[in-house]
Amino acid sequence: MITLFRRVTVACALCTALAACGTTHPPRADPPPVPAPPPGPPTLAPGPAGLTPVFEHGPRTRGRTVALTFDADMTAGQGARAAAGERFDHPRLISTLRALNVRATVFMTGRWAEEYPDQARSIGRDPLFEVANHSYSHYAYTQDCYGLPTVPEERERSDVERAYAALRKAGVRDPMPYFRFPGGCYDRPALKALAPTGVTAVQWDVVGGDAFETDPDVVARQVLDEVRPGSVVVLHCTRSAAPATERAVRTIVPELRRRGYRFVKVSELIGAVGSRP
Repeated sequence: MITLFRRVTVACALCTALAACGTTHPPRADPPPVPAPPPGPPTLAPGPAGLTPVFEHGPRTRGRTVALTFDADMTAGQGARAAAGERFDHPRLISTLRALNVRATVFMTGRWAEEYPDQARSIGRDPLFEVANHSYSHYAYTQDCYGLPTVPEERERSDVERAYAALRKAGVRDPMPYFRFPGGCYDRPALKALAPTGVTAVQWDVVGGDAFETDPDVVARQVLDEVRPGSVVVLHCTRSAAPATERAVRTIVPELRRRGYRFVKVSELIGAVGSRP
């Protein structure tokens, strides 16, 4: 009997142990890794001595792509002219780009965004477009730049930052880290001054020639004659200073598509040549 009792006791103890094992929780799995934040817009690596990099065009051998860019210019001193009825915006041009389904980059001055905040917000939130920095009030960053007033060298960085603040205040959610020098004028001191902002300076390789031009055929012909794969075309988004642009675009876009070109934003061209986080 003692032996049988011991066997029963041992069996019960074994069952109890097995039952306990069956009710233990499995080891807790490690939490899933936190996904890395999406990369920001592509930018070029700093130039020699850490200077602001300068971008002029995309790859020539990776398909027929072209970036149409439009400068929305307005200076700090043009507010009175706008109040008197002069139009520095061009909503019909933007409507035409939408109707034609053209991806494009708009380089906008902070002063333009302040004058036309609803349009700035609409452009900035439309996935067809991206908005980049064109200074606060289109003052030049070098001397002797087409007669433009100049920004003192010590204020060039703050001018860029002021423009970004104006764009965001107008409702542009994510202005791009790209900067276009007013008049396209820059020098080594300007590139050094802007380096801390982290922008890529964007120039062009095709001049649309639409500034103060009244004949759209002249503009269209100039663009169509000069475009190459990867080109960046500079045009304007101001009715008073570029009255023929919208009509020229209605010729340029279908003809380039007929030639096999695809319209992209500047960010897509920069991304094709190399980027940094």
